[in-house]
Amino acid sequence: MDTKPERAAFTRREWEIVAAHRTPAQVQRFLSALPYNRERGGGTLRTFREALRRGEAHCLEAALVAAVILEQHGYPPLLMSLESQDKLDHVVFVFRQRGRWGAVARSRDAGLHGRRPLFRSLRDLTWSYFDPYVDLTGRITGYGLGNLYELGDYDWRFARHNVWRVERYLQEIPHRPLTSSDRRYARLHARYKEWRREHPTGSPVYYDNRAQWMV
Repeated sequence: MDTKPERAAFTRREWEIVAAHRTPAQVQRFLSALPYNRERGGGTLRTFREALRRGEAHCLEAALVAAVILEQHGYPPLLMSLESQDKLDHVVFVFRQRGRWGAVARSRDAGLHGRRPLFRSLRDLTWSYFDPYVDLTGRITGYGLGNLYELGDYDWRFARHNVWRVERYLQEIPHRPLTSSDRRYARLHARYKEWRREHPTGSPVYYDNRAQWMV
């Protein structure tokens, strides 16, 4: 399906959520308030319908929720995959406003949530995630853009089962490398380790680009 579903495809509660969240900023606030799915019962990849029914979402599930809601308001279902050296990749919903790129996202770390539409290119948008991505093992190494319409009739919106094909699709799309300085990475890594020793829980918010965040 390469067109948005009709209103009749949604339940009453689903449509109320869609109608109440018309902008990326509104969807970001909705997702930021949604509990994070820590997959305690095993791995999941839930659709918009299942994520809302269960009241929680991890990063890719949140990107699917954003895609379904904002598709109804004129935004194409574009997801950007951020590859990491530790294979713990991140996925964000991306959009354009007045020629600039922004993102809607959910994570356990506040620094990996959305971005205001300030970026001239997807590469610049990806760089805005580089510093907050560095933890004990993470480091962004590449990024790729996918359009969920390329999945054809696959039901990534309403299926009751896990939609693992979405994950495989995002792994298989071409990714552009993001080459970064080892010195920069070492500095960020040391800073994170020092912060984590003092703060066993929570996520750091000491980054210089916080004005770009959409949380």
